[in-house]
Amino acid sequence: MAVTPTTAISDATIREPGVLRRVGRTAAHVVSTPLGAIGCLLVALIMLTALFAPYLAPYNPTAINVKQRLADPSFSHLLGTDQLGRDLFSRVIWGTRTAMTVALSALSIALAIALPLGLIAGYGPRWLDALLILLFDSLSSLPMIMLGLAIVVLLGPGVSTVILVIVLYSVPSYARLVRTQTLSLKSRDFIKAEQVMNAGTPRILFAHLLPNVIGPLLILACLDISTVITLEAGLSFLGLGVKPQIPSWGNILSDGFAVIRNSAVPVIAGGAPLILATIGFTFFGEALRDVLDPKLNPERKP
Repeated sequence: MAVTPTTAISDATIREPGVLRRVGRTAAHVVSTPLGAIGCLLVALIMLTALFAPYLAPYNPTAINVKQRLADPSFSHLLGTDQLGRDLFSRVIWGTRTAMTVALSALSIALAIALPLGLIAGYGPRWLDALLILLFDSLSSLPMIMLGLAIVVLLGPGVSTVILVIVLYSVPSYARLVRTQTLSLKSRDFIKAEQVMNAGTPRILFAHLLPNVIGPLLILACLDISTVITLEAGLSFLGLGVKPQIPSWGNILSDGFAVIRNSAVPVIAGGAPLILATIGFTFFGEALRDVLDPKLNPERKP
């Protein structure tokens, strides 16, 4: 049966509450579960710590005081000091900013690249889809850890190098998700109606397909933040991530393991925030998925 303009209007025009109301309702559902509330609390704590790091850190995180090396936790140094006398509490706080800067920057770039590629692959001609799928498969088939190590060795350690590794690691999975969602949506009646009315491809892609694929993509990105933070910490622990003088959880762990026989506090100081960040973003992402995914939340209709 042919799709008429009336059908197009009835299918495409869906009354939705205001953006602020939708955001508020989603937030209320997320914090309504115990795990979601814990995740939101941890995520908020981490984000606020990263944002206000200069005001929360009592000392300069790179200031060296050899006379106070490996000092025990005290009122002056809440987590003690490392082997160079640097305040561990200040380094953990600034390490939070480093972790979030790398994670959010890398995932934002990965989303900006994967989103148009996935839309083009799902909606474009078959030959272009096959070419892009070949690209995604080629990147996915590479051992990303070894590729990351090779890139770091070639370009040298640094924040930009770690971001590049994470982008290459994330783009294929994000683009595949967008492509799958696009293939499912382009056969829907409201897309066919737009095609009958000679709507341009940019309008269909950005006005109709994009709003429907962005939700699942953001949920996956939120769940991946903990993985990205762990990857950054792992590269820094190996000495291939951010530079040693930059405070990061991986650098704190690496320095701590060098003196673990003298004091276990540096290892605990570097590992504890990494564990809390993983738990927080995992719980938050799971709660967000339970609310936004219509397959898991029958009350929410696509």
